[in-house]
Amino acid sequence: MSFSRQIVPGFLLAAASVAQADSVSPSSVIETYGNIAQAGYTDALTTAMKLHDSVVQLTEAPSEQALNNAREAWHAARVPYQQTEVYRFGNPIVDDWEGRVNAWPLDEGLIDYVDASYGNESEANEFYTANIVGSPSIAINGQTIDASTITPELLGEELHEAGGIESNVAIGYHAIEFLLWGQDLNGGEAGAGTRAYTDYDLENCTNGNCDRRADYLKAVSELLVTDLGYMAAAWETGGDARMALEAMGEEGAVTAMLTGMGSLSYGELGGERMQLGLMLHDPEEEHDCFSDNTSVSHYYDGLGIQNVYTGQYKDLNGELVTGPSLMELVAAKDAALAKELATDLQASVDALQVLVVSQNEGQAYDQLISEGNAEGNALVQVAIDALVDQTSNINRAVTALGVSGIEFEGSDSLDNPNSVFQ
Repeated sequence: MSFSRQIVPGFLLAAASVAQADSVSPSSVIETYGNIAQAGYTDALTTAMKLHDSVVQLTEAPSEQALNNAREAWHAARVPYQQTEVYRFGNPIVDDWEGRVNAWPLDEGLIDYVDASYGNESEANEFYTANIVGSPSIAINGQTIDASTITPELLGEELHEAGGIESNVAIGYHAIEFLLWGQDLNGGEAGAGTRAYTDYDLENCTNGNCDRRADYLKAVSELLVTDLGYMAAAWETGGDARMALEAMGEEGAVTAMLTGMGSLSYGELGGERMQLGLMLHDPEEEHDCFSDNTSVSHYYDGLGIQNVYTGQYKDLNGELVTGPSLMELVAAKDAALAKELATDLQASVDALQVLVVSQNEGQAYDQLISEGNAEGNALVQVAIDALVDQTSNINRAVTALGVSGIEFEGSDSLDNPNSVFQ
């Protein structure tokens, strides 16, 4: 644990950034980037451990309160994790691992019972309704998998992405989300999933297989802790992620920073997670679709992008992890651009915050993108436009810093909208 934590007002940091722009070194900026990753993944691990504890309490003594406690722990766990998503795309060690914790979208019929409206089969997924909770064995590619005992290894090594199909998500935050909320059957109307705590009550079991459902929930939350523990350790001094970053060299590491910022802003968040769902007006395209937490998750994605640029991260204790920033590095080359990009990033964070306010006032993300909700659609479009706009200045920062070989993730919803409806 080599990073420093200071309580520093944000405006003082902004002033210091301008003053120090001429003296900042790429190596110090890269160190800050690594320190923020370490702090973010450590916080994600801490909150995942609390989530697992609450899951154990739910399964050992099921009650309405225990279920609500587990749901609140899941909400809390999303806050630090979403801020780390900007480390994807530019860091192969993160990108190769990310599907174990935040894979989406998922065909939930793989995991547990579903409503009749979900359907019984899918041409694209032979395991569409495999129902691991209700099935002690599952045949995959001609091999019978013994699922009589549900363990983290069974879920992570044998059933996740069963048959090589990405939507067969058996592990991670969204599998846990489904097991805590159940399906959201409200379409574009108000309301999240309504799974009852009695789905885990062995004495008053609803929907059958309560013992296996509890085993699944405990195993998948335990595996989330294990996976986040791996990534938190990887970002410690001497860890695999730090060593890989160092091996990139200064230009390569700065490239990784900008690639993460641009790809998350444009193709991933602005495109696949937001523009696509808005175009289709489809609640199934909502990222946290079972809990209706999507607006919050999107907001913390946006904040994570800003964190990398400003070299600041507020940890679980409210203290700032901070140091020389990418903003200072850009300012040393083009002070006006550095300020423009900072303004852009704040604009997108503010626009995403508006969606959170809407959620808190009773209009969740699936309602905002629903067909006929012109006002809600407009709020989402403002946030998308802000994310796309900031990508232009991230591209200008790439040029100003003289780095090369960067390709941001794209999205048909932004690059070729007509193809979405073909």
